[in-house]
Amino acid sequence: MLELTELKKYPDYHLFLRSGLPDLSGLPWVAPLREWTAYCDNLVDVPHGVSRHPVLFINLEGFVYAIKELPVGVAEKEYHALTKLEDLRLPAVLPVGFIHTTNPDDRRSLLITRHLEYSIPYRSIFQSNSLITYRQHFLDAISSLLVQLHLAGVYWGDCSLSNTLFRRDAGTLQAYLVDAETLEFFPNYFPPAHRHQELDIMEENINGELSDLHSINQLMDNISLHEVGGYIRVRYQKLWEEITREDIVNPTEQYIIQERIEALNSLGYSVGEIELYPTQNGNQLRLRVVVTDRNYHRDQLVKLTGLEAEEMQAQKMMNEILEVRALLSTDENRSIPISVASYHWLKNIYEPTLHYLGSLIGTDMNLSELYCQVLEHKWYMSEKAHRDVGHQVAAEDYLENYDGISKL
Repeated sequence: MLELTELKKYPDYHLFLRSGLPDLSGLPWVAPLREWTAYCDNLVDVPHGVSRHPVLFINLEGFVYAIKELPVGVAEKEYHALTKLEDLRLPAVLPVGFIHTTNPDDRRSLLITRHLEYSIPYRSIFQSNSLITYRQHFLDAISSLLVQLHLAGVYWGDCSLSNTLFRRDAGTLQAYLVDAETLEFFPNYFPPAHRHQELDIMEENINGELSDLHSINQLMDNISLHEVGGYIRVRYQKLWEEITREDIVNPTEQYIIQERIEALNSLGYSVGEIELYPTQNGNQLRLRVVVTDRNYHRDQLVKLTGLEAEEMQAQKMMNEILEVRALLSTDENRSIPISVASYHWLKNIYEPTLHYLGSLIGTDMNLSELYCQVLEHKWYMSEKAHRDVGHQVAAEDYLENYDGISKL
């Protein structure tokens, strides 16, 4: 996490910036963004979604930052909203700072965020042949994002494809919130009416955006234009009910509590509280599990290895670590600590596998996704060979056939 914030005042603008970042005071903040091409030689073009406001991207000391021009006061509001999302550990772009211009004849505000590395805007999913396999996942990613927001008491108010970026996550997608102008927070009680209103807005926005794609012949053939929003709504409702449902526990069924926790963990959700209270039948208890965030396996992986990954990537790697632990325990005829197994996996499996893939490092996939792609390739090769072919063989074959694999 970035350090605390600091305020800098200049004659023509006030700059509010988190410390530990490059010096941004030399940028032409008093000029409208549309004129920045005449003043900056470090502007970059990166894949991004459609925005209702002017947006530019700038490369400073090896990092890319997004700068969005907004009406006066709006940038500060959105900055603080994104900061709250960061505190809640929700998937969203990272806020960096905001600027107020002070010229009374041209008052504007600008929001600075860190560009989400390896992210994919929704239009790229339909325009790039190499992303065909991800098209079926972006709808589930949006429904999951809405569930995470609502569980944390966050009302988006403008869910759309344009306001969302996607990252690869072990063959699926993780959705990230980009635009936080309309966010509202309900820390104690999230009104059910807001959930229904959120879904209505989502359906209208997404069906409209897909209609635009359809008009330029970029909508996939197997998606019915007017059913996408409804599909996301159904997926959302099923996931919401699974996470928030209450179970009845009999005195002899205490194991249900652990099963419920494990089921939520398998979906990536961390359990914060377990509530048990009597039903009208005095011999039974009503079980309610309170989840905190969808970082269960990510937290495990960071704690054991220091590796940062998306949730599904982390889950696959944690499963492999548990397999390594079982094999080591069998070989040594004693229980091996998970910390020992994770170190063995990191040094003898993960790092050597990435070493074989040296020429692919720095492509359009991060290291965790690249590793998970190799795991998937290893599984297919092993199925075909009727034996475990091993990580090195899978990595070398993946490297040799990378172009073909990436276009599947």
